[in-house]
This record gives sequence, C-alpha cells and structure tokens, in this order.
Amino acid sequence: MSRRISEEGAIAPYEARTRWPRFWLVDPLDGTKEFLQHNGEFTVNIALVEGEAPVLGVVYAPALDLLYVAGRGLGAWKHATGARPIRLASSPPPPGEPLVVVESRSHPSPDLEAFLRTIKVARRVQAGSAIKFCLVADGSADIYPRFGPTMEWDTAAAQCVVEAAGGRVTDLDRQPLVYNKSSLLNPSFMVIGAGDYDWYRHLPALK
Repeated sequence: MSRRISEEGAIAPYEARTRWPRFWLVDPLDGTKEFLQHNGEFTVNIALVEGEAPVLGVVYAPALDLLYVAGRGLGAWKHATGARPIRLASSPPPPGEPLVVVESRSHPSPDLEAFLRTIKVARRVQAGSAIKFCLVADGSADIYPRFGPTMEWDTAAAQCVVEAAGGRVTDLDRQPLVYNKSSLLNPSFMVIGAGDYDWYRHLPALK
C-alpha cells in the first residue's frame, strides 16, 4: 500500500502508518456542500507530512482559479489566473481593533457564537473548505476559530500555508495540530494570523 492517506481511498492500519517517516495526505474534494451548491468554494488539498507535521501544502480552488502553495522554510504563495504570484506574509491586527473573523459557511456552532461574544468583531466572513485557512494566511481575515469535527485531510495542506505565511494553527491547549494519529479526527482548533495576542484567554468556558 502506498504511503498516502486520502478521504477517498483505503487507509493503512495505524500500526503500519507509525512506521512512515513521511506520507501524502490528500483530500480530492474538500467542501462537498459548496461543490453541490455550485458556489465555487471547494478545494483540492494535498500535503506532504513528515513525522507529525505538514511540510508542503497545496490548496487549489479550481472554480475560483486560485492556488495556494507553501513549504516549510520556503514561504507561502497565492496564485490567481492573470495575476503575478503574491508571497503571503500574515500581519497582526492593530492593538484593540475589532477583528475580521472567518467562519464555516456550512457548519454553524453554538461554541463559535459563545466565543465571538468575548471579542471585538468587525466583520464575519463565511467561506467553505480550506479557503478559510487561506483567508487568514493572505490577511483577508484575522482569525478562524473551529469548534467542530474535521479530519486530518481537511487541514494539513492549509495549515502548511498558514504557518509558512507566519500564522499558527493550534488546538485549544495551544499545541499545533499533529498528523497521522490513530484517529484521523482533529480536535477543535484556532487558525491565527501573526501576532502575540493570547486568544486562548477567551476559551476556558468552551474547553
């Protein structure tokens, strides 16, 4: 069996996967609801994972003609048809300013509503698939809180894009998401742009 994990393929037993030094993690269609609704917000996600962390990531939104690519130590880039590639560099919001929050278009959450009541929100942006991560990476949004189930193939490529742009993707205990676990289900997490603000102080009631 190839060293690959995909939503659409057979998945090797955990005992075999623990011996993989690296593998490909693929989601050939992230954002099924968006695909069925013809709004264009679906992606193809491809990540190369070494150990427990993604080191290369590709997030491609074919209907939007958008491509995000990133590599550890190589930076993150946004490619749009007809435009020159843009290198992404996340920047912190001005201190005390309300934030642009990106959220799932298809998965509302009571915990998200509780969290948003604790911070200043300038605008809420709904999006589908891994595009939500990329909006933080390219500076269109400041934060993407996710309080609900996702799978490893949903997040690995986009996590690489965010981290290579200077942001962070962590669980609610401030630890980076890790990959090739016995269960491929992710915990709740936060996608955060650059900066040192302690978002997690707003979370105790949700953990």
